[in-house]
Amino acid sequence: MSAAADGFRMPAEWVPHERTWMAWPGPNQTFDDPGELAAARVAWAQVARAVRRFEPVTVVCGPGQSGEARALLGEGIDTVERDLDDAWMRDIGPTFLTNGKGELGAVDWTFNGWGAQEWARWEHDAKVAGHVADLAGARTYASDLVNEGGAIHVDGEGTVLLTETVQLGPERNPGWAREQVEAEIHAQLGTRKAIWLPRGLTGDYPPPSSRLRSSRGYPHPGFGTLGHVDIVAAFARPGVVVAHSQPDPAHPDHEVTREVIGLLKARTDARGRRLEVVEVPAPTVLEADGHWADYSYINHYLCNGGVVLCGFDDPRDEIAAGIFRRLFPERTVTLVDARTIFAGGGGIHCITQQQPRT
Repeated sequence: MSAAADGFRMPAEWVPHERTWMAWPGPNQTFDDPGELAAARVAWAQVARAVRRFEPVTVVCGPGQSGEARALLGEGIDTVERDLDDAWMRDIGPTFLTNGKGELGAVDWTFNGWGAQEWARWEHDAKVAGHVADLAGARTYASDLVNEGGAIHVDGEGTVLLTETVQLGPERNPGWAREQVEAEIHAQLGTRKAIWLPRGLTGDYPPPSSRLRSSRGYPHPGFGTLGHVDIVAAFARPGVVVAHSQPDPAHPDHEVTREVIGLLKARTDARGRRLEVVEVPAPTVLEADGHWADYSYINHYLCNGGVVLCGFDDPRDEIAAGIFRRLFPERTVTLVDARTIFAGGGGIHCITQQQPRT
């Protein structure tokens, strides 16, 4: 039986949460320099503390790392220890579900390191969703679809956003037709209409075997997810989507985002509503660490009474904050510097995973 057949569905992110789950950065292929690892831990802790203002937070740490984590996280944040490869809980953790009867479900997608990328390791991360689902007391549904939490976004009323280069990419699901992917997504999430974006942001596609030099001076591989939707577009409420807009024609995302925004404006959701698209301009910086920046305010996190928004020490930070304050007048908008997180290949949404209240 699928999750949807058993009455479960994925709620929208804005519904009340029981808690937020995160994972603690450890020495790994993403943070293979001690200075970079230290900076990442500070950044992850800042996000955890920002979320904790609004709801409980549990951080999964590698064996023997809880003590150091608690020293940076501070009081009031829970930790548990499980084997980890990396620290992107949105992607390695479960997708939580509810059934309206007080029960919690979870989808355990197949995880293969964002398309079996050469820098990725996933022996332990492929099991994290099951660990977290067990800790949360969720009924788990295993899926054969290679997918990550950052590759989906739902409105809670039957609509899901997907990206062709992710679920249909040969790196993840060779041989799967669009109809098969949609059927599995709907069977697990309880959705009934998929809106496909053609691709993600340019910086999310690292060149093969790339070796980039970071702003801190040491080399690291180019990281990316090959097109996650949660950096491009996200539902703000049913019928309303926030979308990344790159106003500078010098950046290749200028054309990418024009295409995506045009596509979204022409689409209807599962209830037949024409989508309203709220454009959020990209930060002014065009390059970071020697490649096209994919800095995006879309990669935000909604928690109980709050919006934790990526900041970049950029003139457009406050513009974005103003847009989100107008969209969520009942929530407190908190900007957290996300540049260190983006240097590792993601943003605030990528390192958080909501457990909805049942």
